[in-house]
This record gives sequence, structure tokens and C-alpha cells, in this order.
Amino acid sequence: MVFKRLLGSLGVGGPTVDTVLDPGAVMPGGQLGGQVQLKGGDSDFTVEHITLELVARVEAEHDGGESEGAVVFERFTVGGGFRLAAGELHSVPFSVTVPWETPITELHGQALGVVLGVRTELAIAGAKDKGDLDQLAVRPLPVQEAVLEALGGLGFGFRSADLELGRIGGTGQQLPFYQEIELTPAPQYAHQVNEIEVTFLAGPGGVEVVLEADKRGGHDAVSRFAIGHQGVEQVDWNTEVDRWIRQLVEHYDGRHSSHSHHDDHGHRSGPGIGTAVAAGAAGLAVGVVGGMVAAEVIDEVGDFFEGDDEDENENEDGGED
Repeated sequence: MVFKRLLGSLGVGGPTVDTVLDPGAVMPGGQLGGQVQLKGGDSDFTVEHITLELVARVEAEHDGGESEGAVVFERFTVGGGFRLAAGELHSVPFSVTVPWETPITELHGQALGVVLGVRTELAIAGAKDKGDLDQLAVRPLPVQEAVLEALGGLGFGFRSADLELGRIGGTGQQLPFYQEIELTPAPQYAHQVNEIEVTFLAGPGGVEVVLEADKRGGHDAVSRFAIGHQGVEQVDWNTEVDRWIRQLVEHYDGRHSSHSHHDDHGHRSGPGIGTAVAAGAAGLAVGVVGGMVAAEVIDEVGDFFEGDDEDENENEDGGED
């Protein structure tokens, strides 16, 4: 998807910018490639810098309930320091490494309802302009997919996925938010738990898997497991994950969840959560049962962040242009 925008801070006759991402989804810790395509305006301009921002729609819990906002979780300067002549076409290719903890937005090509975007910032003649967003699609790492497949094979179903502002205690979390994938319990565990939440905290050495059980009776239990990236195909994941779940639901030490802000589990789903994951022999397979389909999730990327841009610009500029 390509967004075109006249640089509003330069007015009519300014250059335009298109950011074109390479097709396909990236993986956490993988390479995001593409091109920033510029077209000169009515006169010559010096391009000071071209910066890409990775932006996520994140939920935050507070005393008054929950709110949502955009969080920039990585920035890359991919070009700058050149003269753009009037009417000139200029392309700046880029390849950047996305953070290992980048949330996954799709499974088997189907959207989970998590909204991520790539926003292009162009600085020309002392003025900065943040363009519209391109949707960022992220597929799971092999080990993440193996765990999700095993959960599906054990009978767990997809309920929702969202991004929560905060940190999980006792982990090596790097980003200021984390992803929760909420699952309905498999039949054999339905009498013990209302819901299972899965969080992946990936890094170059492996993945921390944080499992939280919303247990019947009002108690929460949390377990953490570390797994490596190598040898994924050599593990019996159904047996391994079932061992994790049994350890989780059968153990309760009287403490609350280690999620730093979790005193209330009344989570609200993110955009596009009309999806459900059907558990079966093939693992977790996404199917739309209501709400927005994937295309509408894509459309919402620009709609959601557009209003946030205005607030952010006011904060950066002190409310003045």
C-alpha cells in the first residue's frame, strides 16, 4: 500500500513523498526493505533527513479505565543531505532491522487485529512533515508459530490480540509495551481457567514465552519459559506446550500476575478483533467471524494514526507551526 501526501508544512508546490515497502510480511528481528520515492516541487529543496518510524496502536490501563494511543517504538534515518531539484524524481532504497519484540500482526496470512505502521518523516528547509502510514505486516518466527500451532492442536482457540503499555516483571523486555494473544481454554482445561494469555518476548538468543492463566475463582497464575531459535523442527511441541499449560493451571502460589499493571483483566480488544482462531489438527487457523476483515484493518491504520499525528505535532512544536 502506498500513501501520497503533499508536504503540508511547505505548502503548495512542495515536494511529495511515497514510501513503498517490499511485499510480504517481515519477521521479528528481520529486515524491512523498500524505497522512499521523492518528487521535487516547484523549486529546489535540500532534503535534510528522511526518517522512518515504526508505530504501534497500544492500549493503556489507568484508574479511569483504558485508553489507546500511538507509540513510536523504533526510528531509522535512511537518507538525507542531498539537493532535490524542481520536478526531480529521486528514490532512496532502505533495509532496516525491525526490533526482535515487534508484535506479530498475522498468522497464516490472516490479520490478528494488531495495528502497526511505518511512518515517513521528511525534513526539508527546517520544516518536518510526517506523512501517512503504510501498514506493517509481521509474521511469527518459526518458534512462535510452533507454539501457536501446538496450542491450536491442544484445542485452544483465538479470542483476541492486543498491545498493552507496561512491562512484565522478571523478563528481559525491551519495548515499552508487549503483545498479549488471548486464547479460549481447551476443553480439558475449561473447568480450571477462563482464558490463557500468551506473550512472546523475542531476542537474538531465543524467545521468552510468558503464559498467564485467568483461573476460575479469581486467581491468576504466571509461568515463563525460555526457548531457542534452533532445532524447532526437532521438538514435540504439543507435548512440550501441554506440559507448560499443566504446570501453569495446576500451580498457584498466592501472588498476583507479574504483569506490572495487571490488577484488572477487563481487557478490551484492539481494532479488527472480529477474528477467531479455530483449533484443529493444522494448529491455529484464523477465520473472520464478524467485525472488520483484514482489508478494513488496513484502512484503519491511517484513520487511527491521523489524529495522533496532530497531537504529536502540537507536543513537538509547542502547539505552533
